[in-house]
Amino acid sequence: MTKSELDLQPVDSVETIEYAEFQEHYFRPLKPLVIKTLSATWPATHRWSPEFFKNEHGHNKVTVYDKSFVTPGKGYMGGSQQITLAEYIDKILTTRQDLRLFLYNITSHIPELLNDIQLPSIAKGFSKKFVFMFFGCQDSVTQMHFDIDMSHVFHTALYGRKTVTLFAYDQSTALHRTPFTCRSYVDVDNPDFDTYPGLKKVKGLKVTLEPGDTLFIPSGYWHHMVYDEAGYALSLRCSNSSLKSKLHGAYNLTLMQSVDRLMNYVIPTRWHKWKQNKAKIDYFKSEN
Repeated sequence: MTKSELDLQPVDSVETIEYAEFQEHYFRPLKPLVIKTLSATWPATHRWSPEFFKNEHGHNKVTVYDKSFVTPGKGYMGGSQQITLAEYIDKILTTRQDLRLFLYNITSHIPELLNDIQLPSIAKGFSKKFVFMFFGCQDSVTQMHFDIDMSHVFHTALYGRKTVTLFAYDQSTALHRTPFTCRSYVDVDNPDFDTYPGLKKVKGLKVTLEPGDTLFIPSGYWHHMVYDEAGYALSLRCSNSSLKSKLHGAYNLTLMQSVDRLMNYVIPTRWHKWKQNKAKIDYFKSEN
């Protein structure tokens, strides 16, 4: 297996940015950006310590996930166990197992936390219904994927450092996108150019987020995350205003996902192999 490095450039970073500049240079062109002080006035940045979550909300039950989430079979796209938030916080602080809590919607589970954040003024249409948190142990990995609903995401690291690798949506074929999913099985930290030859051509971005940093992830952007330290983050979402993207997101959430789940239930191993082969065929077709 041949190993090398991908063509990755740094993400633009600013301390702060005004609405007009952000819209012109980043939001409309779909260009990622790190904003260092977007969350500086949030009470969450100093209140939401591990002890806060354990003491104030530790009794809440949460579903946590491991690598079986993307493994064909019974555990595919399902949780691995249900524990209290306090138990999970202890796990992420004391172990390095790949155990994550993601898409934890504080609007429905701990709505009072919404008082500790503020919706940014540099974009419009933020959802108050879906405000998600993401937790992980040190060395946990979020596999390469794009957000299924095609929303724009403002991802703020609140505790712990994490490294994010990003690729534009138009590089889906070269990333060997797995059919009927929003995922790719490529390992960007140890790229296998023999199995995934498209990786030789991709051009991406890479950034390490410090606590307090907010990363703007445009609609459709692929992203892969590594928890360099145990930590958690919060994502604010705003919908893509284009009709094409709205329809794309609706298709992903309904038909595409339903077909994938059904086929995994019926013929999990064969379905997984077919998707992997189809991804490679799609790449070679794109080269001809």
